[in-house]
Amino acid sequence: METGIIDVPSRYSVPETVARLEWILKEKGLTVFALVDHSGEAEKDGLTMRPTQLLIFGSPKGGTPLMVAAPRLAIDLPLKALAWQDEQGQVWLSCNAPEYLQQRHGFPPDLLKNSAGVGALIQKAVE
Repeated sequence: METGIIDVPSRYSVPETVARLEWILKEKGLTVFALVDHSGEAEKDGLTMRPTQLLIFGSPKGGTPLMVAAPRLAIDLPLKALAWQDEQGQVWLSCNAPEYLQQRHGFPPDLLKNSAGVGALIQKAVE
């Protein structure tokens, strides 16, 4: 996590990993704002890219206090999870570490709890 990114291996394909995470997020009452299928869009233009999909999600209840405390945090919110396949075929689920976002944007440490659960949701999606 030295890069500020949490990387968790997944035993599922990229679309399955994203679908599992989306289901978990909705079950927890979080809003899924968008799915960006980078590799699918590349393919439409005749380009080749390993499977790569980005899920954008969050909660105004959790995110708004963070953005009020540190307005530039809005550049990193809503939260994002990236499902991607490496050169060896391993699928990964990645997201920004909440501690990294706190360090980057300087919001009060007591607000870290607003995004601290993202790592557990990522982990649950790949189980």
